[in-house]
Amino acid sequence: MTQSDTSALTLPAADGAGEGHYVNRIGWLRAAVLGANDGLLSTGSLMSGVAAAAVAPGQLVLTGVAGIVAGAMSMAAGEFVSVSSQADTEAADRRREARELKRHPLQEAAELKAIYKQRGLDDALAGQVASALMRNDALEAHMRDELGITEASTANPLQAAAASACSFVTGGLAPLLVALLLPGPHVLTAIMLVTIAMLALLGAVGAKAGGAPILPGVTRVVIFGTVAMVITALAGHLFHAAS
Repeated sequence: MTQSDTSALTLPAADGAGEGHYVNRIGWLRAAVLGANDGLLSTGSLMSGVAAAAVAPGQLVLTGVAGIVAGAMSMAAGEFVSVSSQADTEAADRRREARELKRHPLQEAAELKAIYKQRGLDDALAGQVASALMRNDALEAHMRDELGITEASTANPLQAAAASACSFVTGGLAPLLVALLLPGPHVLTAIMLVTIAMLALLGAVGAKAGGAPILPGVTRVVIFGTVAMVITALAGHLFHAAS
């Protein structure tokens, strides 16, 4: 590309606005949607099974509260451990790459050049780009282009754990409120209907926030959620009939 060619290019002003890419949301979005769906479906299924066993209203509410608390703590702990392991792996890769850059800078520059050639740059331009990035921030260039680790994808254990716990509680509140507000012979039906409706809403919100088609997201979560609650309710009914 000649100097006259580059002069025709105009770059957007660096005003800090930036583009709102969906990948920037993936860390907290995954944890939040997973937590809310799990809280809603776990609590709804648990309470459906207990309601089908024909327990007293107070026992049903207590079951819902215990399920929400236990589930939220389990989600937070599991997410923290999982994402911490990911963060440890990323940190280990960063330390290893830093050592390699100190020991073999020319070889690392050649690796970066090869990556850019594979992406379509010619040999000369790939070498220029690799050299420029090595001078600017060699470690970040290798983390991004060789290992695929960026700031947007970096794991945050506390953020993921908090998002999972809070969203689990939020999702579990819907069936619990049904049991509190509509005690009686139709509580099982009400819990199942409200849970299915909320699953559909969460599926739509998650798909919209992630830039995915809404209908497939809603359909799969409603189908699997309904199957889970029906099976759990049948188990509770069989237990009640056998007792």
